Amino acid sequence: MTIVSFFSSRRRVLALCVATVALHMVAIDWLASHVGLVDDNRKFSPAVVKADLHLALPQRVASVTPEPEIKPQEAAPKPKRPHKARPKPAPAPEPLPAPEPQPSEGALTAAATPEGNTSESAPPAPRTSPADQTGAASEPAAVQSAQPDAPQQEDEPSGIRRYKVNLPPPARFEMDVKRTDADGKKWSGSASMNWQSDGSTYKVDLEVGITVLFRINLLTVNSEGTVDDGGISPLTMREKRRNRSETATHFNQKERRITFSASDRSYPLLAGTQDKATVPFQLAAIGRADVNQFGGDIDILVGEDKSATIYRFQLVGEEELETDMGKLITWRLTRPPKPGSYSARLDIWLAPSLNFYPVQIRNTEGNGAVTTETVTKILKEEQ
Repeated sequence: MTIVSFFSSRRRVLALCVATVALHMVAIDWLASHVGLVDDNRKFSPAVVKADLHLALPQRVASVTPEPEIKPQEAAPKPKRPHKARPKPAPAPEPLPAPEPQPSEGALTAAATPEGNTSESAPPAPRTSPADQTGAASEPAAVQSAQPDAPQQEDEPSGIRRYKVNLPPPARFEMDVKRTDADGKKWSGSASMNWQSDGSTYKVDLEVGITVLFRINLLTVNSEGTVDDGGISPLTMREKRRNRSETATHFNQKERRITFSASDRSYPLLAGTQDKATVPFQLAAIGRADVNQFGGDIDILVGEDKSATIYRFQLVGEEELETDMGKLITWRLTRPPKPGSYSARLDIWLAPSLNFYPVQIRNTEGNGAVTTETVTKILKEEQ
């Protein structure tokens, strides 16, 4: 058999082998390019994966301290006029001794002679009657008893925790308002809440109104003050309700007292004290600093228009809210009613993915009326 006839008879086999080798080369090249063995200098944009992240809830720690009590101090009464103790009646005087007989004229002449005694006796000291001694001893005691009692120093309540804080950035909130009265009547309206802070001072403005034929403002609250290591530190809060006079709450940092324009009472000003407008943002600051702080009760002294009360907040859990901004994963904190202090329940929903901003606030009154404010838009301040 010649070479030509050999290759001619094996032509199909050779063609099949060549095709197999070529396919293997193509396969190897494709595989290498996809596992990074071949660098063809091509750049790919990173894939964007959208996911709704859930922040792990802190472990609940049972509170071992009772909720602190804050006692008011009434206005100081006018000082009473001191009364002097009445002296005891003086005892009857002792009988005087009988007079001695007068010397005769001759005796007087003899006493004047040099041989006589010319020394003169010193006059006797004046005698003090028992009555005078009693009066002198009783007068200092009377003056001392007339002194008013010194005011006792009011002890600050124990059990108030100090929290780490990290204030959220400034923002303006537009909110939808829904209210259901105790008789079932429903109202709707809107609210705006403006939070401003430059790191050393802050300001909060809140307006709430309802819409009937036109918008009616029901509540306006303005709070301003400073920022310190404890977070928000109010100086003045002003509140104006429809058909009522404006009231003011003053937080005197120098005297460490809370006073009111609508009341003569005063309360001790504790570290971390807030007013009703700043509470949601102080809670946001606590969450931003360390979420584990929500594992225990959050006690905050809150000054209102006529009084100051400890608000004890507890973390209920994670909830998903339907808002005009879409679905928001929130942490719900609640302040249950406290018999003897307040009958309303306060719930605040914070959004961890949005700087722990308050995105819903609900007040459930003791008579069953419910007012809910839900965020519709958050406008952040451009840096």
